[in-house]
Amino acid sequence: MHVSRLRANYIGFQTIVIKEVVRVLRIWIQTLVPPAISMTLYFIIFGGLIGSRVGQMGGYSYMAYIAPGLIMMSVINNSYVNVVSSFFGSKFGHYIEELQVSPLPNYMIILGYMMGGVVRGILVAILITIIALFFTRLHLVHPLITVSVVILTAVLFSLGGLINAIYAKKFDDVTIIPTFILTPLTYLGGVFYSIHLLPVFWQNVSRLDPILYMVNAFRYGILGVSDIGIGTAYAIILLFILGLFCFSLWLLNKGVGLRS
Repeated sequence: MHVSRLRANYIGFQTIVIKEVVRVLRIWIQTLVPPAISMTLYFIIFGGLIGSRVGQMGGYSYMAYIAPGLIMMSVINNSYVNVVSSFFGSKFGHYIEELQVSPLPNYMIILGYMMGGVVRGILVAILITIIALFFTRLHLVHPLITVSVVILTAVLFSLGGLINAIYAKKFDDVTIIPTFILTPLTYLGGVFYSIHLLPVFWQNVSRLDPILYMVNAFRYGILGVSDIGIGTAYAIILLFILGLFCFSLWLLNKGVGLRS
């Protein structure tokens, strides 16, 4: 009986993941093309035009220095947006209720939607990395750190997107967090500069931004330079993942935003 329940749970989880991945690939013009165009413009404007005036940073050309940050920015935005739009769509279409009345545990539902965001985040990361190679050379110093940070970051922001979708009551609500919170935090997260260039007060303020740790850990994986200790970065990322997963599970168990 226990084995059959595990198999049933796995089938349910697999079904959600397949649905999410197919959704990403089916509307690739919306999910993959826009970040590719946006990041290409970032490379041209910030890396090419502005970077030629800035010179080197962290021992690398400015183009190479910002490339990991731009890749991570794409992962953050796309993993978040994928889950918040997909889960809110299931609420709006009222087919989330079918999952709620099924024997599939809530943690499996979370993992299924989360995997969809992770897949989109990884696909976008690969695409932006390929684009970056047309503008600069990237030396993969620590491959394991590079891959693990991308996956963990996509997991974290997929969970964040899920929580946003749970609370959202209308379509406008799914854009508030990305626009007014994620975007400012991303720009202040060391994507375009080293925090050592800032006054001490603003360096300390920047350390309150969790995105700073993800960007620097990823930059360390690719270039071998970081403003933050790698152990600290991993601890912050894992702590946020644990907190968001537990909170999203609690929300689903309580039916917050899902029951009228």
